[in-house]
Amino acid sequence: MGAEGFASFLLTVLVLELTPGPNMAWLALLSATAGRGAGLAAVAGISLGLAAQALLAALGVAALIAAWPGLYRLLQLAGVGFLLFLAWESWRDAGNPAHHLPGEGKDGRAGFRRGLVANLLNPKAALFFVVVLPGFLPPGDSGALMLAAVYLGIATAVHLGIVLAAGGLRGWLADPAVSARMHRVQALALTAVALWLYVRG
Repeated sequence: MGAEGFASFLLTVLVLELTPGPNMAWLALLSATAGRGAGLAAVAGISLGLAAQALLAALGVAALIAAWPGLYRLLQLAGVGFLLFLAWESWRDAGNPAHHLPGEGKDGRAGFRRGLVANLLNPKAALFFVVVLPGFLPPGDSGALMLAAVYLGIATAVHLGIVLAAGGLRGWLADPAVSARMHRVQALALTAVALWLYVRG
């Protein structure tokens, strides 16, 4: 793979990761309400989920998803359901005083689990590894895992930047009334993303 192709790959990944999406919005809201610790744990979960997707792609599972639209749709519906569950949970927590105290009543394990599950149920990530990534490699090139590692590094760096920036808003969100409103904003945002994913098919 030449330097020009590698530079094109880096630019493509950076643009994709900087485009607003479920991971970005969720990480920002989580870090602003629950603190940077929860956000960092969520980044670890997201990264592990994406790494699993890359490994599955290397084993050919993502190719199966690409060849069978029904499986893609099933995974997509599972992801929609998971986002709606998170939206319901966030709306419920808005009325719980414990979730407006330091730490939001949660530990890092909850953020890690959510990040992991959300990205294991992300068929678009699987298709990236099996459809987009190979397009940057010459025929017969075996550098797919190397490019996947580069993708994971860029994605993780972007996610960490979001967590660190959003974590700076924590002082402002110490007000329980503001925290409750942010929970409702998060619930509405997650619902909107879930509906968008469902309608897009």
